[in-house]
Amino acid sequence: MSTVDVVPLVDEGLGNSAYLVDLGDGRALVVDVSLDLRAARHAAGRRGLRLAFAADTHLHADFVSGARQLAVTDGARVLASAAGHREYTHDGLHDGDETDLGGLRLRALFTPGHTHEHLSFLLLDGDAPVGVFTGGSLIVGAAARTDLVDPARTGELARHQYASLRRLATLPDEVAVWPTHGAGSFCSAPPGARRTSTIGTEKATNTLLRAENEDAFAAALLESLGSFPSYFRELADTNRRGVVLPGDPTLPRLDVDRVRALCAGGAVVVDARPAADFAAGHLPGALSNPLRPAFASWLGWLVPSGRPIVVVRGADQDPAEIAWQAVKIGRTDLAGELHGGLDAWTAAGHPVRRTPVVSPAGIGRRPVLDVRQDGEFAAGHLPGARHRELGSLDPRELPKEPLVVMCGHGERAMSAASLLEQAGHREVAVLTGGPADWARATGNPLVTGT
Repeated sequence: MSTVDVVPLVDEGLGNSAYLVDLGDGRALVVDVSLDLRAARHAAGRRGLRLAFAADTHLHADFVSGARQLAVTDGARVLASAAGHREYTHDGLHDGDETDLGGLRLRALFTPGHTHEHLSFLLLDGDAPVGVFTGGSLIVGAAARTDLVDPARTGELARHQYASLRRLATLPDEVAVWPTHGAGSFCSAPPGARRTSTIGTEKATNTLLRAENEDAFAAALLESLGSFPSYFRELADTNRRGVVLPGDPTLPRLDVDRVRALCAGGAVVVDARPAADFAAGHLPGALSNPLRPAFASWLGWLVPSGRPIVVVRGADQDPAEIAWQAVKIGRTDLAGELHGGLDAWTAAGHPVRRTPVVSPAGIGRRPVLDVRQDGEFAAGHLPGARHRELGSLDPRELPKEPLVVMCGHGERAMSAASLLEQAGHREVAVLTGGPADWARATGNPLVTGT
């Protein structure tokens, strides 16, 4: 039995796992690590390891890879698919190529589907397969989406995904499955799924692996595809070029006059404080995006690229965390933060806007807008509620009338309310809690389906 030490590094906000492998000689391999290298460096430092290899299973769409950064700052050797045509120094691998890790070996398996150039990496201890880093190919209980490369190739790549999963299923049952995408990922991992598995478990439980043929597999996979953040279309090219930061990202301090000038020039104010604090008072036109694990995804989805970002945060919120969350999805357009926060703004005599909040029992007869994802809405919603996913919300489609916005807990609803306020809606309130809270408070049942 192999005793190889593989450490998952979970990013709950992106729903992804990177992995650190102790190579047993003071060196380490990291797989699918993001540009936010803090967790990888911490895990390596605790074990006294040097990050010597960085492997990427594919050109990531949901985060910026840290592979090129490690090559420059740590001298790491980058392993990636030759078909990805990366524009920086790396070992371009083809199917069957092996890399000697110093006792352990890493074998490239061509597994297209999630992307056209996707590799899985089989980790071998001697001749014994220990586990396979499956990236966005075989994931726990499912397979990752195939519509990120080119909408016109979605069906073609779904059929490639079918062949790739069948190939992986030929590995021994005891081989560990270490996917990148997991619960919370917009790359189609089932909610609540475990993050790692084995080949045998997936053969027994993964319904896509048990599809009777290619057509059935493709139909089931494509039916499961939901929406995804718009910035996913941009990051594959970013990762093809590779990113190197000149230093740790920061939030420069901006005084009130500088913030006003930036806003006049088209900057976006992103308020990272909790939703309740935003409701109590915020800069007119600010976008509410509370700092939480999902902060980066919604930042990339709701703020158009190329527009400078001014951050408003609470005194107890870490500016470094906000900056790292932004750069790991390619947002290097952070102008800085409002020094002194909202207090500085009001002390300078500038107005604030407030957003009312209502309890589940206080909705009354006002129309309700539910901004959760399609699957969440179908699982249970308030009778008569309108539905628009937050990521596709267009305030121009909604009449400017009294409206209560809701989601599961309030964060996304406050983001939606801030977008509506930007568009001139003035009678918008946010529901505290979600549909289950409303059902408990009113004693009324939820409606399922769309």
